[in-house]
Amino acid sequence: MLLTVSTTHSPATDLGYLLVKHPERVHTFDLSTGTATVLYPRADEQRCTMALLLEVDPRRLVDGKADGQLNQYVNDRPYAASSLLAAALNRVFRTAARGVSKDRPELAATAIPLEIRVPVLRAKGGLALAERLFTPLGWTVTGSVLPLDEARPEWGDSRYLDLTISGEVRLADALNHLYVLLPVLDDAKHYWVAPDEIEKLLRAGEGWLAGHPERPLIIRRYLAHSRALAERADEQLAPLAETAPDDSVAEHTAEKPKPLNLVRRTAVLAALAETGASRVLDLGCGGGALLGDLMKDRRYTEILGADVSPRTLEIAERRLRLHRLPDRQRARIKLVQSALTYVDERLRGYDAAVLMEVIEHLDLPRLPALCAAVFGDARPGAVIVTTPNVEYNVRYENLPEGEHRHDDHRFEWTRAEFAQWCDTVAAEYGYTVAVRGVGDPDPEVGTPTQLALFTRTTTATEVAA
Repeated sequence: MLLTVSTTHSPATDLGYLLVKHPERVHTFDLSTGTATVLYPRADEQRCTMALLLEVDPRRLVDGKADGQLNQYVNDRPYAASSLLAAALNRVFRTAARGVSKDRPELAATAIPLEIRVPVLRAKGGLALAERLFTPLGWTVTGSVLPLDEARPEWGDSRYLDLTISGEVRLADALNHLYVLLPVLDDAKHYWVAPDEIEKLLRAGEGWLAGHPERPLIIRRYLAHSRALAERADEQLAPLAETAPDDSVAEHTAEKPKPLNLVRRTAVLAALAETGASRVLDLGCGGGALLGDLMKDRRYTEILGADVSPRTLEIAERRLRLHRLPDRQRARIKLVQSALTYVDERLRGYDAAVLMEVIEHLDLPRLPALCAAVFGDARPGAVIVTTPNVEYNVRYENLPEGEHRHDDHRFEWTRAEFAQWCDTVAAEYGYTVAVRGVGDPDPEVGTPTQLALFTRTTTATEVAA
């Protein structure tokens, strides 16, 4: 079976640095299922193509466990791309999939033009499913269904595709997309799926799987339809999805709108920059999406992420790869378990705090306790709050009338309700407040998200007086 990766990035031969495979050499790897060979049919400054050829030995697949059935030896595994090819990608390009390049570190972090072709791919669901899987990730999908026999067109189509995906994507992301989605299209694995497959899925799906509109299907197929494993995986991914319906209902057009969760984080970061803060709280930090953005900005010298769920904090720690950070970087960030409706002295003394899509997860009677703990006791210099605008929900075609955007939302406010709450809190705790919209405005129902920037005007003593 064969897979090719091509780029027209200039100089295109930098692909060899990213893949950690020299274009002038032929690289051979002995795998448990056969032999993988990496070579470059073309390598010049204008275009570079890497080819991965996987030769599968059916006898190795059986591995002494034959029970006399012929289909253990005679099958499509040596000829069609499947989970075997995904395993080979992981083995051969492990460093590249981590986004690591000693020689081209900046390029490894950059989206470059890529074209990936799999000439024979077993796809249960056909080209339509391939488009549903790859298009939301920024790929353009083209391909054709292979006939059962070119000499006998009356026999119809086979279950195999000649698939090409193209786009400007970071190479590490491309390899992780393939590692997960090739077995999903195949809908079969060549090995027993154990609980450790969840960790593999979370690692390869970091940054894209949680918000993918086909996440349930991807999880189910990747984990070989094990209901128990799928539920565990989805439970760990759910906190990372933030308000998943915001992303899943967006239509993927020629000019795809940015996902609302990305637009929201951008707005929060802009508001934080206005405050001039350097020591920041992310309250209800979830899976760490905002924390990752804060870590990339050197102006934030001390970052604390707080969440009530220990499991969610573990996910954030993995997402941020804290155990791999240099000591100096690691010292900038701390994760703590904390319930925001209770006073916690560890949260005092910070320049700014963020409550991004947090308040709507509390029962309304508990909101005063949160305000007392955050605005009254912790008293950061600025507080940024975002929450859904319920009026905008009518623009989500897949959201039934009267339902919230997320199953865990206890309420969602209109613009007037949010503004009134903000004014009340600001007056009670000695802050001024400015409310603004986040996302594309609709002339009738406003923006999908609303943001409030509270700025402290009085000391705790003055408020008490």
